[in-house]
Amino acid sequence: MSLGKVEICGVNTSRLPVLKTEEKEELFRKINAGDSLARNQYIEGNLRLVLSVIRRFSSTNENPDDLFQIGCIGLIKAIDHFDTTLQVKFSTYAVPMIIGEIRRFLRDNSSSIRVSRSVKDTAYKVLYVKETLTRKNLKEPTLEEIAEVTGIPKEDIVYAMDAIQSPMSLYEPVYTDNGDSIAIMDQISDKKNKEDTWVEHLSLNEAMKKLNKREREIIDLRFFEGKTQMEVADLIGISQAQVSRLEKSALKVMKNNLIA
Repeated sequence: MSLGKVEICGVNTSRLPVLKTEEKEELFRKINAGDSLARNQYIEGNLRLVLSVIRRFSSTNENPDDLFQIGCIGLIKAIDHFDTTLQVKFSTYAVPMIIGEIRRFLRDNSSSIRVSRSVKDTAYKVLYVKETLTRKNLKEPTLEEIAEVTGIPKEDIVYAMDAIQSPMSLYEPVYTDNGDSIAIMDQISDKKNKEDTWVEHLSLNEAMKKLNKREREIIDLRFFEGKTQMEVADLIGISQAQVSRLEKSALKVMKNNLIA
């Protein structure tokens, strides 16, 4: 891994600013007052700290650009959680957080499955925006909010975030929407379970009659047309969380009628 190059992630490391102690104190006063420009300036003024940390991982085979971006996430977390009343230097507080973020990345990225650079870049951007919105609104942002801020399609966000995760159960929650967990399974289109297959094994027509119009529409789109919950939500104009709730309720009603 070469860390001697001048440009990392489009940042000219030879021109990174160095903040004086009084400048750092003044910027943190502005940050605590909600000044986003001061926050960005403080981040830029501490990128050299990230560079010094990733040099500790020079023995790994990871791309320096990837480590730098992950280190920046750790830096941002440190800035957002640093207590200026503590009698410690910011660097003393930030370095362990940057190291921890990079170690988590190396641990989770140790599988043989390689993710393309463009997908990683999308995931990093989403993580940054997610952290920022969580800090600003004091709650985890919805998929729609992240998509609006980043300008990235919702499908691409889900794909990128799935791609950088370690292998997990299809029923593992990917994100939450207004308190409702959305699992990986909910993102998958069902292309095989078409109507002919279902009818051969189950008396669906009778079970479907027990559903209301909205529930029948969702079951039709999900299991007969093979659409994802996200696609269904866009088609009928409700949130994916609502689709998930209605789908689960409808399937429970159908199951009860099929085994009755």
